[in-house]
Amino acid sequence: MTQPDSPVTIEVTVAAPIDAVWHSLRDHAAIRRWHGWDFDGLDAEITEIYGPAASEPAPYELLLDGGDRFTLAVEGATTRVVLTRAPLGSDPPWDEWYEDINEGWTTFLQQLKFGLERHPGQDRRTLFLDASGADLPDPTALLRGPGLPADGTFWFRSEHQHGLTLDPLGPGLVIAGTKPVRPGSPGGAMAIVTAYGLTDAEWTAARDRWVVWWRGHYPGAAEPV
Repeated sequence: MTQPDSPVTIEVTVAAPIDAVWHSLRDHAAIRRWHGWDFDGLDAEITEIYGPAASEPAPYELLLDGGDRFTLAVEGATTRVVLTRAPLGSDPPWDEWYEDINEGWTTFLQQLKFGLERHPGQDRRTLFLDASGADLPDPTALLRGPGLPADGTFWFRSEHQHGLTLDPLGPGLVIAGTKPVRPGSPGGAMAIVTAYGLTDAEWTAARDRWVVWWRGHYPGAAEPV
């Protein structure tokens, strides 16, 4: 998967016009609706990744400073989004996190798809849950099992991640995944809860339910973000 002669590609098909998807890659406020999760440094991160350092070598093609490349193509009434990762070794300081970044892009592209298909133009609220350690419960199995704060509907599944849509979140999206093992990190688990259209009180209650659920499985979890 991470050999230099075998480029890593991450793909989604979005039920939205290509110009709407392109706008979501080039407009700061639109990127904020799907990239990562809400934290104090999100705006700076968006500017660093998608700002002046990024280029547009061809129509509907975005080349990021580190060498990752987005390519959009029309497929009937949908848009195909292909992210081709820069080869492992092309940016040595980041090699240690190569698999982590692969997993991050997998999550973020599903959030892009969900936002454009279910909540175009709407802002979101997010909750980031994280736990580090070896031999932790598989978060994808937990998301498929009983005891969730709300019933969900299948959204996607990849090798290391699982996503559900949940009506009480707006409807919203919950993605859980295992964290790669790398030098200095034993791996672990993560989840992003995304909600739309909730009042402050509704969001606080939903957030609290997910935090309790997470800590019930991961007592040593990091503080939620």
